[in-house]
Amino acid sequence: MGHLIIVAHPLIDSVTMKLARAYALELKHLRRHPEIHDLYRMGFNPVLTAEELEPLRNSREPSSEIVQAQAAVASADALTVIYPLWWATMPGILKGYIDRVFARGFAYEGSEGETRGLLSGKQCVLITLSGSPMAMLRETGDWGAIDQLQDSHIFRSCGFELLEHLHVGSVEPPITPVTLAALEERVRACARRHFHGSGKPL
Repeated sequence: MGHLIIVAHPLIDSVTMKLARAYALELKHLRRHPEIHDLYRMGFNPVLTAEELEPLRNSREPSSEIVQAQAAVASADALTVIYPLWWATMPGILKGYIDRVFARGFAYEGSEGETRGLLSGKQCVLITLSGSPMAMLRETGDWGAIDQLQDSHIFRSCGFELLEHLHVGSVEPPITPVTLAALEERVRACARRHFHGSGKPL
């Protein structure tokens, strides 16, 4: 079954990227055939242009970059998005990806303040990391804002069934090998929780 992983972190050896690779490997064991879109290594352009915002008026077809990205989302049964929380939100490159790829007419339709998701039938998992512990995020109200603005306003609004938002808090360098192994097992366990029934392990 098709599974698209979208990951956003500029450092290839970051904890975020290491967890993304561990998660993808677990999905392979579960026969999920993951495809990874590493936005920084792909050189994804996050800038939404006027031509994209009003394609009919400008008589332009979507760029090949967006056509390919939307095709990958459309063909996937499940989507996992992995990213750090910076200022309690996603990195700019991922927000630009959402702006450009989850476009009106592809991911949603809206009128009179109502949004109708067009990606229903697809499952979604979010995995985020932060230096702040989860208890602090909840105490300050940041987690409630994250749930409302990211989980609900973006992913649920587009029609995804959000299976889990796994947050890995208190991630501060230096990360010991023992700690990293424990974090990798957390994301592997997340994959097993939701996708273990898709095939026999290799």
